[in-house]
Amino acid sequence: MAIPEAERLAASCSGPGQSPRPRRVKLRTLLRVASVACGIQFGWALQLSLLTPYVQELGIPHAFASIIWLCGPLSGLLVQPLAGHFSDRCTSRFGRRRPFILAGAVSIVFAVLIIGHSADIGWLFGDRGQKKTRAVVAFVIGFWLLDVANNMTQGPCRALLADLTGKDHRSTRVANVYFSLFMAVNNVLGFATGSYSNWFKIFPFTLTSACNVSCANLKAAFIIDIIFILLTPFISLPATHEQHLISRFTAPYFGEVSEGSSNHEAFLWELFGPFRYLPGTIWIILLVTALAWIGWFPFLLVDTDWMGCEVYGGKPNEGMNYGIGVRIFSLGLMLNSVILGITSVLREKLCRKWGAGFTWGISNILTSLCFVAMLAIIAIKMNMNTDGHLPPDGVVIAALVVFALLDIPSAMLPFRSTPFYSPQSFQAISPTLVPLPVPTLSIPPAYRTTYPHYRCSCRNCSTTTTLTVLVFLLQLSGNPSATSANDLPITLRKGKGPTLLIP
Repeated sequence: MAIPEAERLAASCSGPGQSPRPRRVKLRTLLRVASVACGIQFGWALQLSLLTPYVQELGIPHAFASIIWLCGPLSGLLVQPLAGHFSDRCTSRFGRRRPFILAGAVSIVFAVLIIGHSADIGWLFGDRGQKKTRAVVAFVIGFWLLDVANNMTQGPCRALLADLTGKDHRSTRVANVYFSLFMAVNNVLGFATGSYSNWFKIFPFTLTSACNVSCANLKAAFIIDIIFILLTPFISLPATHEQHLISRFTAPYFGEVSEGSSNHEAFLWELFGPFRYLPGTIWIILLVTALAWIGWFPFLLVDTDWMGCEVYGGKPNEGMNYGIGVRIFSLGLMLNSVILGITSVLREKLCRKWGAGFTWGISNILTSLCFVAMLAIIAIKMNMNTDGHLPPDGVVIAALVVFALLDIPSAMLPFRSTPFYSPQSFQAISPTLVPLPVPTLSIPPAYRTTYPHYRCSCRNCSTTTTLTVLVFLLQLSGNPSATSANDLPITLRKGKGPTLLIP
């Protein structure tokens, strides 16, 4: 049974030595609950590898294709916090997380059906020839709905694991490992599915007068995704029972409501309040992280298109080179997902040996060198006269090797190493603005805060979240010995919550 929120809130506000003994959860239960990541990550892998090339095959110019991807950061910025906020306060008899997970899964199925059948929908409404305006409209609607559904589902999935494990750090760590394992495995499966070119033979009904071979392969791949999406909730959701919260409207029928279950701190303060306690060094780290994402995000969107256009010299809907390049790079995505998983496992050891700040800095330098190497590969390719033929194997292998090396710094990004977890509130909010195809591990034990809980008059304060993030970021900023709240310039004042004292 998932630990009720009211009990955890009461425990977090109690004095030292009064917290209940952590409840150990069966590993089989954690494995079943974490399996919900399968369908989400499988679909995200297909989205990354196939949709940018496909949208150009529908007739959207390359320059405008990235505009469609704006839904990723926008929905991450808006939908995930809102889903987390309302999930934390959901009083449904089915629990707080499961209604959001189930609704998100149904929305994902509906979205991928629209995307896969966008060409058929356009044909049904009158699209003929090269111009596919109606198909583009259907595709954009399905694409944006898919991003919204992904963001609505991911946060409650992680929060369900957090509710289940409670204060048992060992179970929390195992749950995150299982969740990361399912994400990594389904990354590999998703990219492998995107690289296969004969799905239309296995699912012959996908090939229609409006849907060519490339479209049929994409449609078949999303049919497999639908199977994952429909299967995993039936495995994960019945594995645990959530005790629903009692709202103040139903309190007269169930008795007095505890302070924890009736807390409704201002949503914007919950979201932005901890930023008040960040010193200047932390803001510098956040700025560097933002700049790193500016470089990363465009690459994530156009990597398969880059291989098809720049390395293979093809164009959408013109010849075979473009499609071959997209499939080859989808295979490369599968291989570097394996490297990403290995690096994520070794990340903790590297940070302990060389320090988190040094490791993170080296990863950013490696990212820059890999991007420069990609420019060099394109320059070499342009000096070769291939006359429409396939590029030399050496160029293709070099491109795949460079992209594989990029997954080493990808695993070191701070947001992927620092999940925000608060046992009091705001659990369902993911630290990333877009659903990323990478395993996210929990903060290592040496980075977690260990401090006595203080009884204070502030309601539902985010002390745990703030201190956890600050401890890890202080290590990045050059204080590798920081392991607890005692190493932070913070005092707890009764009635005022955490106060940061900047030296």
